[in-house]
Amino acid sequence: MLLDVQLDARPDQVATRARELAGCGVAGLFTFEGPHDVFLPLGVAAATEGVGGEVDLMTNVAIAMPRSPMHLAHAAWDLQLMSGGRFRLGLGSQIRPHIEKRYGATWSPPAARMREIVGAVKAILTSWQDGTPLDFRGEHTQHTLMPPTFVPGSLPWGPPPVLLGALGPLMTRTAAEVADGLLVMPFHSHRHIRDRTLPAVAEGLALAGRDPAGFEVHPQAILAMGRTPAELAAATDGVRALLAFYGSTPAYRSVLDIEGWGEAQPELNELSKRGDVEAMMALVSDEMVARLGVRGTPEECAAELHRRFGDVADRVCGYFPGYDAPLEQVRELTRALAG
Repeated sequence: MLLDVQLDARPDQVATRARELAGCGVAGLFTFEGPHDVFLPLGVAAATEGVGGEVDLMTNVAIAMPRSPMHLAHAAWDLQLMSGGRFRLGLGSQIRPHIEKRYGATWSPPAARMREIVGAVKAILTSWQDGTPLDFRGEHTQHTLMPPTFVPGSLPWGPPPVLLGALGPLMTRTAAEVADGLLVMPFHSHRHIRDRTLPAVAEGLALAGRDPAGFEVHPQAILAMGRTPAELAAATDGVRALLAFYGSTPAYRSVLDIEGWGEAQPELNELSKRGDVEAMMALVSDEMVARLGVRGTPEECAAELHRRFGDVADRVCGYFPGYDAPLEQVRELTRALAG
């Protein structure tokens, strides 16, 4: 199993961090839509010696609803070129308060909107690659004009894959119908993936008449990794805080429900509105950390990742939230997964 890890550095520190992580033998680096731009660090990484052309690069995820599909397509095309054909465009929808109040954009039913965005981005990339006329007409976006001046041309590796992040059954089915792969939300459990995610993937592929062999499933895992009690305690605190944040979101309650913890979601939500992070973390038990995250030494984490995902994926995205995983342990995790 291959390992992708988050490129967790400020843009002015990306080159150094990307070289460090690539030196640990990871298969790929990904960014997420957090305190910095999601695309710029990947451009820096692609231009960094020892990184660009050596490891895969991915947005995980770029929030799509506030952006034009044309902007997304241009960023994806340029990163595919800069990385030597090793870029994957991961898109996500976000929740309504962030779309309207943080991005200042327009909200609409997310699964239908993401279906349209994915279709538009792929239509633009295909037009550039094959020279076919651009003619995409949707409810929210239309792309019917592409003068030669604005065509970047074809790529020797082809257009980058377009992946879609999802948690609920409707978005998961949508991903299986229209995207090149699914980015499984990191807030999940083994049971949730087996009982909810994989059946929705199968249903979406069947609806679209697609071959499962051509569809990628990329699980994501929240890791509390360490070798000493102090390292594990610090890592567990970071994971507990992230799980509390995810658990406070009403749209993510299904994960808690399937494990019998659904009653914690409204309380987490109320505490989040008051900014009481300590009380939120106190609601996340050790059992929750064990089932919703992955905890242990690099070897123990690798074994658990194989148990959860070994029969559905050949690579996994790992998060180390709120703590700095030692590079040697990242290297050991990479080796244990490969072995």
